[in-house]
Amino acid sequence: MKKHNNLLSGIFILLVLLFVYAPIFSLVLFSFNANRSLTTWGGFSFEWYGELFRSREIMNAVVWTFIIAILATIVSVIVGTFAAIGLSKNKKLFRNVVINLNNIPIVNPEIVTAIGLLLLFQSLKLQGGYGTMLLAHIAFCTPYVIITVYPKVKSLDPSLIEAAQDLGATPMRAIYYAVFPQIKVAIFAAAAIAFTMSFDDFVISYFTAGSTGTNISIYLYTLKRGIPPTINALSTIMILVVTIVVTLNFILTRKQYKEV
Repeated sequence: MKKHNNLLSGIFILLVLLFVYAPIFSLVLFSFNANRSLTTWGGFSFEWYGELFRSREIMNAVVWTFIIAILATIVSVIVGTFAAIGLSKNKKLFRNVVINLNNIPIVNPEIVTAIGLLLLFQSLKLQGGYGTMLLAHIAFCTPYVIITVYPKVKSLDPSLIEAAQDLGATPMRAIYYAVFPQIKVAIFAAAAIAFTMSFDDFVISYFTAGSTGTNISIYLYTLKRGIPPTINALSTIMILVVTIVVTLNFILTRKQYKEV
């Protein structure tokens, strides 16, 4: 009976995975299609990858997507990590209020956040572009960093920083040497989440980029003549990037857990 149940559960999981990953496999496969058709296989070819890298418009969108995602990840991780450390040192009532406020942007519909940021930038007379897009990405990535890092910081011995300072360390050196090594796993996870959130964002980017800012998502949305085969190649590269980020995060966090 137990073997029968295990077999059924295995089949069910395989069907779920097939349902989830079949569109991705199809997209990757047709990115190497020699035929211009998106549904009819015409042989193996790298033609669309070559065309992709020859397109200045697409490459510009790709470069800016990476720049925005990397900068937003770095800034949000720094801000979110120090915010999480600061929260752990405050009173319980204040911590609970701030954590609940931090959760609002996470559960809030993205379109509402996008409109709010648009109105904020307009009220501050900030011209839409890559600068406002970067600020918007930092704003919506930071709550994810806080909610990822805070539980790990909260689990640390509260006297850790005080003990380091008693031994002569400055506050910053105490955090760097006594706290950071203990929360590296959470920081890696937060960075992976922030990067992927920024890398594939569309709604917030579209509302805050103005007429000059363009990332991959905005470029795809503005296509007027249907979807060319080069988009399959571009999407495959995006999948590869996200897969690499997730894999690196898995390897680093697994290594850290083993060391602990």
